[in-house]
Amino acid sequence: MTYRVLFVLVAVLLVLGGCKKDKEFTIRGKITHAEDQTIVLEELHTSSLKKITETKINKKGEFEISAMTGIPTFYLLKLNDQSFITLLVDSAETVTVEADAANFDREYNVEGSPGSAHVKLLDSKLKETRHKLDSIRSLDNLYKGNPEYDSVRPRWAEEYDNIVKEQIEFSTQFVRDNPFSMASVLALYQKLDNNFIVRDLQVMKTAASALNSIYPKSEQVQALYNNALQIVRDKQSADMKKFIQEQGENSPEITLPAPDGTEVALSSLRGKVVLVQFWAAVDRASRIQNPVLVEAYNKYKRKGFEIYQVSVDVNRAEWVDAIDKDKLRWINVGDMEGSKLAAAVYNIQSVPFNYLLNEEGEIVAKNLRGPALDKALAQLLD
Repeated sequence: MTYRVLFVLVAVLLVLGGCKKDKEFTIRGKITHAEDQTIVLEELHTSSLKKITETKINKKGEFEISAMTGIPTFYLLKLNDQSFITLLVDSAETVTVEADAANFDREYNVEGSPGSAHVKLLDSKLKETRHKLDSIRSLDNLYKGNPEYDSVRPRWAEEYDNIVKEQIEFSTQFVRDNPFSMASVLALYQKLDNNFIVRDLQVMKTAASALNSIYPKSEQVQALYNNALQIVRDKQSADMKKFIQEQGENSPEITLPAPDGTEVALSSLRGKVVLVQFWAAVDRASRIQNPVLVEAYNKYKRKGFEIYQVSVDVNRAEWVDAIDKDKLRWINVGDMEGSKLAAAVYNIQSVPFNYLLNEEGEIVAKNLRGPALDKALAQLLD
């Protein structure tokens, strides 16, 4: 799904769902061998369960439960704490469940709720995968000590890896195909061998953004969205560390144009103590910090201090005007597209932010402000 199509779909769904109010939904069904038992409906939160209602199953094994919701919501339909199924119910749906009490949580039919059908598909596939993996583990344990063990073990290991790979591909494709379905939240949080099954960061980001646009009040969606943001931050930080290790240097290279169009490389300043300062002309905090930088620059520039200031602006006129008004006489660079690559490799989450480099280009400090910057410069240059 392209981002253009995604944007259009989000806009349409916002219009359709923007004024959606709580409406009654109904869950009815038949559970054989459960006559006169109590069936309970609980709402599933990120870290707790909330009992909604309960009812008695009649002599024919039939029951009916009604409740209210305005958005697709996860529920547990429970015979007891060990026997329950997960449903994903939207407002005004009429959901039909059929099962037998003996295998209520393993074999059931659900109709009238696309979300619940998706949940069943995801759960069934994962149970099938776990069963296959458990069978291989059992064979592995059974054959340990057998003369043939060393010859058959590689084949089992390959089969095990293929089963895991198939599950990853299935779950990832499900999220890719259903970015607006709340069932994708379940898919993204499912685990296998204590690892998240869906590991494609772009797929996670797309689904989290799409769901957050449509269901911003959903507790599960908010948790997913915040988790996706944290994973992005962690990956950016890991990418920076990897880049540094691969390049064999402490500070990644930056080459960006100055206001006159001249490309200036950070590495051209080797031999000087350099403050790599990320800022934005439209950011108030950045502008407040500029006079402090001017004072430090005037104090230490004759001793070998330079500032390499990277703009994340997108408006050239505002950028150049701020340089002039704030009297920034050091090196200013920016591509007027947010300088995204430079910001990414330096893991910039907000501005202003800086790194202090010694004469060899090694990062010796970060996010220095006021007296802390003056102290660090004094130690390096005095």
